[in-house]
Amino acid sequence: MIKITPAIDLIEGRCVRLTRGDYLQKTVYDGSPVDVARSYADCGVERIHLVDLDGAKLGSPQNLRTLEAIAKAVSCELEWGGGLGSDEALKGAFDAGATHAVIGSVAVRQPDLLEAWLKQYGAKIILGADVRDERIAISGWRDSSPLGIEDLVSRFLPMGLQECIVTEISRDGMLQGPAASLYVRLQREFPTLSFTVSGGIGSMSDIHMLDALHLRKVIVGKAIYENHITLEDIKSWSQSASSPASM
Repeated sequence: MIKITPAIDLIEGRCVRLTRGDYLQKTVYDGSPVDVARSYADCGVERIHLVDLDGAKLGSPQNLRTLEAIAKAVSCELEWGGGLGSDEALKGAFDAGATHAVIGSVAVRQPDLLEAWLKQYGAKIILGADVRDERIAISGWRDSSPLGIEDLVSRFLPMGLQECIVTEISRDGMLQGPAASLYVRLQREFPTLSFTVSGGIGSMSDIHMLDALHLRKVIVGKAIYENHITLEDIKSWSQSASSPASM
């Protein structure tokens, strides 16, 4: 069964959601990030997806204190992205409690650095590929690159890359369904990689559809905050996914 990874996006230590990656289309939610993370962990999820949107915009981590607090409150894995552009920033995220680091802009701007990180940290490094019109977007989705998703993945696959989160920006925060065909295509082309679906999840029907397509992981964010997918839904799915019958 596909694994659900709940998302927490952070601006100034608060839970937010953007629409299509637009910082001007921001919704701030009341729950503290620590309480939200604890509620997800209590559902039995394997991992929580954390994005430092301030860090993505400014180029260096800005919410590591929040990461530290979350890491102390939960025992599940924490994947962290946003502003990880240097050895110091990456080490800071791991020291603060991240179990995995999601690397985006560096993959385009400093590919040799990402190669070095893959050699040093192995499976703890996740490629974050944010796609707009079939091209990779960087710097908190504000800039575009000429690279396509297949180009980016092919560049790092020989270096030991094991996981890739692909966000379809036009779907992000829209709750209108994921770009399923994109992920099916990528999973077929790169069968050794674990691709995570990100962007557009609006209901459990989307989760069931992705599971039927034999995709492996999916990130869910706004659908939870807007109560389109409940914590009970996630708990039930996580329990089913971890049962021996689903293996």
